[in-house]
Amino acid sequence: MLQVGLSLPRSPGGAAAAFPMAEPAAGEDSGTGREVLGSSSVTIVVTSEADTWDIDTSSCLGCGQFVDWDKMPEPQQPAQIPRDVLDRPPKELKRLAREGCWGWSHGGRAWLYPRLIQRVSCRLVTPDALVYRDVAARLFGKPSVSSHPLPEFLEGCPMPTYCLNPHGVTALKKILICVGDLFPDITHSPLLPALAALLLHYSEDEAQCFESVSRLIASNAPHAGYIDQSFLAHQASCMTFGDLANKHCPAAHRLIASAAENVLEVYSEWLSWLFPGLPFGYAVRVLDVFLLEGQKVLYRIALALLKQFRLSVAPAGLQGSDIKAELQAFVRNIAQHVTVDKLLERAFGIRLFSRKEIWLLQMANRKALMERGITVVQRRPSFHLAVDMQNFSSSIVTAQEMRLVWSWIPERFSLFPPLLLFSTSEDGCSLQRFYTCCEGYEPTVLLIKTTEGEVCGAFLSSDWSERKKNGVTSGFFGTGECFVFTVRPEAERYEWVFIKKPELAKAVPRSPSPAPEPRLSPSRDSRSPSPNHLAVPSPQRRGRLSPFLAIRHFLLPSKTASMFMAGSRDGIVIGGGGGQALSLDASLLWGHTEHCETFDNPPLCQENFQVQLLEVWGFQRA
Repeated sequence: MLQVGLSLPRSPGGAAAAFPMAEPAAGEDSGTGREVLGSSSVTIVVTSEADTWDIDTSSCLGCGQFVDWDKMPEPQQPAQIPRDVLDRPPKELKRLAREGCWGWSHGGRAWLYPRLIQRVSCRLVTPDALVYRDVAARLFGKPSVSSHPLPEFLEGCPMPTYCLNPHGVTALKKILICVGDLFPDITHSPLLPALAALLLHYSEDEAQCFESVSRLIASNAPHAGYIDQSFLAHQASCMTFGDLANKHCPAAHRLIASAAENVLEVYSEWLSWLFPGLPFGYAVRVLDVFLLEGQKVLYRIALALLKQFRLSVAPAGLQGSDIKAELQAFVRNIAQHVTVDKLLERAFGIRLFSRKEIWLLQMANRKALMERGITVVQRRPSFHLAVDMQNFSSSIVTAQEMRLVWSWIPERFSLFPPLLLFSTSEDGCSLQRFYTCCEGYEPTVLLIKTTEGEVCGAFLSSDWSERKKNGVTSGFFGTGECFVFTVRPEAERYEWVFIKKPELAKAVPRSPSPAPEPRLSPSRDSRSPSPNHLAVPSPQRRGRLSPFLAIRHFLLPSKTASMFMAGSRDGIVIGGGGGQALSLDASLLWGHTEHCETFDNPPLCQENFQVQLLEVWGFQRA
């Protein structure tokens, strides 16, 4: 239990503590006024244009009493807030927030924040300002000094104070203590202290700030959560960010994988890059949008930071061995690298999947964590979640090479150690034996070493038994999480083409067509012509958690770009459309590789190759 002594001074109150507001001079349409921030004066222009207005000072009385104005960044330009801002359609309101419409208006935030939060859909019984006053009176009473423990869910979580004065720091602790009292189910929430601290800057009193925080905690909007409230939910979010970074920031992800033994451990700090990592001026701009769009915004900003970090270290490379410390230092000094406007512009330029699809991915990651023994009530893990590759032994790749491959696969699978399912050196060169050993496992990693010493392979998301689902010779199956890769002479990954080029998935109506039979012969001369419309992979098994890369989430203009894996008694094929990324004959001794539309890959090794060794690795579940 963390013990903190709280000194409870009297609230300073008064107009001097409120946010300074600008008012037009009497009888003038426009003019100049003075806005006092701390001890310095700033000239601002007051406009009476029909579509903008100055926030009514009477609605913000008392706001700013918790702020140390000497620390508060000064506005660089007057805010032009539309008079009907709250009546704008949601899409328009999001655009205004992203563009920083009230980015430099302290009074604007003080007026808008509580009104925006009142619009958040939340549970019917949610503690409000009146409840806070009752609970605060019961907990703290009237003595001038009182000692109370901070909630256990804050243990190990940073509690930034930003520009709060001593009175504000005390108020923040009181709010968090009351949150712990009224929300006993919260067991771990790294975001909550920073969020409460930021909102307190723009709250008229503790009770208003508490009510705002409560509504965000109790949000029940579908697929649009605001605050993770358990270690299970937080770690699932970290894994989801790792998956998104793997997809959207491949260069940065490779840099981290090469510098860190545990990539998940690095990504587990992604939220701290934003709060408390970002300077106050950047953090509140993120908050402006977060209140309207939820957690997806945080993923966007963190991905943009990761991309910028990769650009900043590219010329000189990493300066030390502690990648986590370098990331934190970079974020603290972000103003030296990119403006907040440019950071947001880049963040919203990233083509993320929908909120629902990201939620599905979080649920899949959550399920994997529960398989590892993480529960909703658990505060901290009692064991390392990362896979230890030190005892890993393969005849094809080294432990370091396998660690790189493991960093490419979805986070929910990388929690589990590799398990050798099939090896030609132990099980022989038999396709039937290959199927027997691999069926019942999904996903799997296929590794191939050629007689020329080249190493390549594939991550295959579906069970090989799917090939028999519609008969002995089924079409292609699998999901967009499949990918092919090379390890030697150079390491490179080739994902589903729609991950890097989502614009290709803009809907073109799919006409019905018969299912094609995949070419399973590795001969270069047996390529069949590609028809205009080919079969879509078989749908997922009912009840299976298929996250954001399931085929059914896309309307594809070309079915040749969704051929992931196929198998029959004649051989196996991975990747199709205009060619095949990998194909092996029934003896598992001869193979062929070429460009295919599904992965948009070059040949993974010599086009016609002889297999020296082949291994299939599964995932050792608890």
